[in-house]
Amino acid sequence: MRICAITLSPQGALVLERIRKMIPAVDCYVHENVATPPWVKKFSRVVELTRQLFGKYEGLVYVAPCGAVIRAIAPLATDKKTDPAVVVVDVGGRHAISLLSGHEGGANELALQVANAIGAEPVITTTTEAVKNLIVGVGMRRGRPAADIVAAVTQAMAEVKSTVADARFLASADIKHDEAGLIEAARIMDIPLRFIDGEEIRNSTRHFDHSDFVWKKVNLPAVAEPCALLAGRRTKLILKRKICNGVTVAVARENCLSLE
Repeated sequence: MRICAITLSPQGALVLERIRKMIPAVDCYVHENVATPPWVKKFSRVVELTRQLFGKYEGLVYVAPCGAVIRAIAPLATDKKTDPAVVVVDVGGRHAISLLSGHEGGANELALQVANAIGAEPVITTTTEAVKNLIVGVGMRRGRPAADIVAAVTQAMAEVKSTVADARFLASADIKHDEAGLIEAARIMDIPLRFIDGEEIRNSTRHFDHSDFVWKKVNLPAVAEPCALLAGRRTKLILKRKICNGVTVAVARENCLSLE
């Protein structure tokens, strides 16, 4: 997917730099009134720029208010099967919202990619994804093959009387962002893969079992349980961590009124 990122403000430009660091191929456009590095492309009017880029890129990421983005894309949107993916990020880098062409156009996947890049919360409202409420936290040693991870996740979901199709996210620590087996397992099971910032895990006040072994190895109190809890909203563990074929898994349910 060819991606561009657009912003109108100095605060947004800082978010663009974070996106570009993790997604180097992205083309960045910043309003002409904002001081920026030489690699940034300048524009004067976001509506005119959007008209130029709408058919040029497959993914458009705006670090801007939703209202401004909606006004810019509204005259151009025609069909969810052909429109580019559009994602909106607030200038604080807190949320990455899948706004247009969520499923067919890849905006859901793009929102998750951007969220993983900057440590934001992905906001996905497509019905088939939004109604799922189980999150599987996963931890493993380096080099664990995808087949082992698939087997562990499948077993964990079976223990909570569900299947992998019911999982909203696989979640792991950001130190695993390049773990080939984990990435391949998520692809095989067709489950979005979310990474949780290590600092968020260390600072979390949620209750989960700590592991001296994990702390010694990767400077984290645990991986599977906190990632399952922190990857969603109003979460509660329904399967505490267990080890299967060298893979640690835990399952949390979202939207629980009574939290741990």
